[in-house]
Amino acid sequence: MLTRTIWWLTCATSLSAAAAIHAESAEAGWSPKSAAAYLDERANWWATWPEAARDQNTFCISCHTALPYALSRAALGSKLGQAVPAKAEVTLISNVTKRVRLWNRIAPYYEGNSHGSDNSTRSRGTEAVLNALILANHDAENVEPGDDTRTAFDNMWRLQRTSGDVSGSWSWLQFDNEPWEAHDSEYYGAALAAVAVGTVPSNYRFNPNIQANLQLLRGYLSRQYANQSIINHVVLLWASERWPGLLNPEQQAIIVSEVVKKQRQDGGWNLGSLIWSWRDWSLTSLAKMWRSDDTPLDSKADAYATGLVTFVLEQAGLPPGDAHVKQGRGWLARNQDKATGAWPSYSVNGRRDPSSGMGRFMSDAGTAYAVLALTVAR
Repeated sequence: MLTRTIWWLTCATSLSAAAAIHAESAEAGWSPKSAAAYLDERANWWATWPEAARDQNTFCISCHTALPYALSRAALGSKLGQAVPAKAEVTLISNVTKRVRLWNRIAPYYEGNSHGSDNSTRSRGTEAVLNALILANHDAENVEPGDDTRTAFDNMWRLQRTSGDVSGSWSWLQFDNEPWEAHDSEYYGAALAAVAVGTVPSNYRFNPNIQANLQLLRGYLSRQYANQSIINHVVLLWASERWPGLLNPEQQAIIVSEVVKKQRQDGGWNLGSLIWSWRDWSLTSLAKMWRSDDTPLDSKADAYATGLVTFVLEQAGLPPGDAHVKQGRGWLARNQDKATGAWPSYSVNGRRDPSSGMGRFMSDAGTAYAVLALTVAR
């Protein structure tokens, strides 16, 4: 839970009480049933989309569609009183389990080279972290992690880098796509690995065989912290609330402070303002202010940023009456598309047709994290 330090910090920057009350009254306006229908349809589409198909009748796990779905769908099932997992959820977990079991005999997501890197190595590092997180989340309520979850973590630790400035992290896919496959996304991947460590049944963290790995991961997250964007700090804050002691209360308070300062008057957050940072200033970071099609980033709030930030602030223990959380939840409740059940979002990389399969990638992520923010509270 958040310490008294963070409590006073957030109180000092809170929005007005009247606005918070308005946000609270608006939270009842969203539809879990239509959100579930949208997410299931999109998960089914992804599992059968030819471009997602991979070796041995499997499909790759994406940070925009498959991963958020895996993390959020069970929460929706609980809210809707569904006694068994959705069919698409079973398909996704089965797919991940199959690839974990065939790890040494199945081809990586990508091969060849691009952006000056070995895509096979980066594919393996990325997949290893995502597999571990998805299966850890699936086992989270169990006393012990299952055998497949342990195998997924074994695969992950074997690929952890052990030397140089990148020691403690994993090779990560780099396609110039913010916020998941960009020049700073190795930190995002390492933070997700920390979320996985904090999500798997807690006795796993005390396994003597992984203590060196945990130390390397903590060291990397601390050493590279100062160069990261706010959105990467948000994922680190999420990890710190799952993995006690990863950050101290003062470090958590600093992240909360920088995040709430970015909240808009309408209660939402804007992804473009969270991915750009002077900390790692370069021509690459400057280019983040524009899309690849030479259009400027949107300045309005979006569902991915608002859903993820609100969810993490809740996980970080901001009290139920905190105005920032109320405003974030209120924005989400007001902005669900009643026709589709989705929370429409936009790409910071390039404009896409919002009615196309690829054009809905950001809405997939935005919808999943909106669901988590509105259903999962500590």
